[in-house]
Amino acid sequence: MKEHDIKELRDERDFKSFYLNDAPSTFCEECNSVSYQHGSGFLEIAKLEDLKIRQRKIEGRQTRRKFYSIVLLTEGEMEEVIGHQKYLFKPGTMFFVGENQLHAVEAWSDNIKGIYCMFDADYFLLCIKHQIKLNQFPFFQFNKEPFITLSEREVGMMEHLFWKLTSENCQKISFNDDLLTRMFLNVILLEAERIYNRKTSIEQFSLSRKDQLAAQFQFLVSEHFIEKRFVSAYAELLHVHPNYLNDVVKEATGFPASHFIQKQMIQEAKSRLLQTNDTVAMIALALNFTEYSYFGRFFKKHTGMTPLAFRKKHKH
Repeated sequence: MKEHDIKELRDERDFKSFYLNDAPSTFCEECNSVSYQHGSGFLEIAKLEDLKIRQRKIEGRQTRRKFYSIVLLTEGEMEEVIGHQKYLFKPGTMFFVGENQLHAVEAWSDNIKGIYCMFDADYFLLCIKHQIKLNQFPFFQFNKEPFITLSEREVGMMEHLFWKLTSENCQKISFNDDLLTRMFLNVILLEAERIYNRKTSIEQFSLSRKDQLAAQFQFLVSEHFIEKRFVSAYAELLHVHPNYLNDVVKEATGFPASHFIQKQMIQEAKSRLLQTNDTVAMIALALNFTEYSYFGRFFKKHTGMTPLAFRKKHKH
């Protein structure tokens, strides 16, 4: 399938427009609107049964999302394509769709029940130091299986955590309420990772050589983005030509390789602006920018605002 045949979904509004008929502004049963908004990004939580009622007939239509999804399936079955693999998910399954991952809905059974949670990287940007990065969770990595099978106890625990996440999200009236909401999202991901790491996979997850290369590249970027700014440096580490690496990454993700280096740098800059009291000059130096002014131009190009304006707008 050609890239222009793949629908890009930027946020929850695009998701609703593409997948649903007559979607409400919020699926929250406890409120009609959130009284406190802070920072950037979005979080949306819905029941699978509510989505099923409004679901459009777009089976098999591929999308590429600019956000992350977590699905907890408690009843029924879901047939989905994630990356280039087709999965049939049964009750007691939790599966994940990472940012820029290819995805398609094949079929949902009529008796489906569970939870659908969507959020973007900016929403996950907690105002605490040394937070875990989203791309470090194994189920969001392209070369790892994107699901876990839960025990009955684990399903109950996850249902409770999602209930708390929804409750906090719908009733937040202060900065601390908002921070608590984001922390519950973090707890869900950490608990999922703990379960994921405990389970043993009998069969090695199968990926094409190109997909493996794209996954290895993204991992290396997360490790070396501060000192290695150019695609050629990663191509050297991976023993391939830079043009070939760029083509493979573009084919797998829809974006050129340089996009991921720049995106990682911007996310790190945002984290330091919100999570530390370092001056912008100190942050620029720590991120290996030789000139403060160049860092400011780079940040504004990718975010639409200067580093100081971003900090002032988003930091409590």
